[in-house]
Amino acid sequence: MGFSINTNIDALRAYNALAMVNANTAKAQLRLATGLRINSVADDTSGYAVGKSLDQKVQLMQVAQSNVGSAQDMLATAESSLSNVKDLITSIRAKIANSTNPATDNTKIAGDIKALASEIANIFTTTKYNNTQLLTSLSSSNFAFQTGADSTDKLTIDYFETSTGTLTGSATLSTSAFTVNSIGTAGYTALTQMASVGTTAAAIGSLSAYLDTFESTIDNSLAAVGNYDQRLSIKSSFLTAAISNSQSSVSRLFDANVATEQLNATKGQIQQQVATSMLSQLNSAPQNLLRLFQ
Repeated sequence: MGFSINTNIDALRAYNALAMVNANTAKAQLRLATGLRINSVADDTSGYAVGKSLDQKVQLMQVAQSNVGSAQDMLATAESSLSNVKDLITSIRAKIANSTNPATDNTKIAGDIKALASEIANIFTTTKYNNTQLLTSLSSSNFAFQTGADSTDKLTIDYFETSTGTLTGSATLSTSAFTVNSIGTAGYTALTQMASVGTTAAAIGSLSAYLDTFESTIDNSLAAVGNYDQRLSIKSSFLTAAISNSQSSVSRLFDANVATEQLNATKGQIQQQVATSMLSQLNSAPQNLLRLFQ
C-alpha cells in the first residue's frame, strides 16, 4: 500500500481485477444460458466463420437430401405406371394368342384390345407427379435435381429417353376413344394399330410386332428408372453421412462444454465475492494515514 490519498492505486487494481472476474463470470453464465460457446463473432472470429460456413453446407445438404427423396418418389410413381403398362401389354398378348382359337369371338377380342389400349393411353396421359407429366411432354430439363451442397451438383433424370426408343415425342395420337399428346414413336404406332385393329386372327396377330417394339421401350425405361433409383440411394447415404459429420464439426465449434462452463461460473462467483471484499478493504485503507496526525 502506498501513502497517497488522492489516488488509491491498490484499490484501482482490485477494481480492475473485479471487473475482469465479472466479465469472465458473465461470459460463462451466458454460455450456460444459450448452450453456445460462440455467442458473438468476438468470442472466436475464425471459429465463427468456419462454423457458419459448415452450417450453411449442412442446410444445403439437407435440402439436397429432400430433393433426393422427391426424386425417388417421382421415380416410384413412374415405375408403377410403367409396370401397369407392361402388365396390360401382357394381357393384350394373351388376347392375341387367344385369337388363334377357332372357338373364340375375335370381334370381342378386338374390342377388348381396344379397351386395353385406351387404358394404356389413359396411364400415359394421367401419370403425374405434382402436376408434372411423367410419361409424356418430357425433356431432360424437367428433372434436374440438385443432390449436393453445390449448385452444380445435380442429377438429371431422363428415364424416358433410351438408346432403343423414347416414351415421349412430338407425336399426338387422337382417336374416338382417347387422345395422347407428345408420345414417342413406339407408343404412338402400337396404340394406333390397337385402336384400329381388325377382327380377323391375322389382323389381331399383326399387333405382336408393334407390341414388341413398344414393350422394349417400356422395359428399357424401367431399367433406367431402377438405375437412377440406385444412384439416388447412394447419394442419400452419402448425404446422411456428410450431414452428420458436418453437424458434429459445427457442434464442436459452437456448442458450450456445460460442465466446464459451470465450473467457470462457480469459480467466478467465488472470486467475485472475494474481490468485492478486497476492494472494500483497499478502498478504506487510506484511512490508516490519519494515525500520522494523532
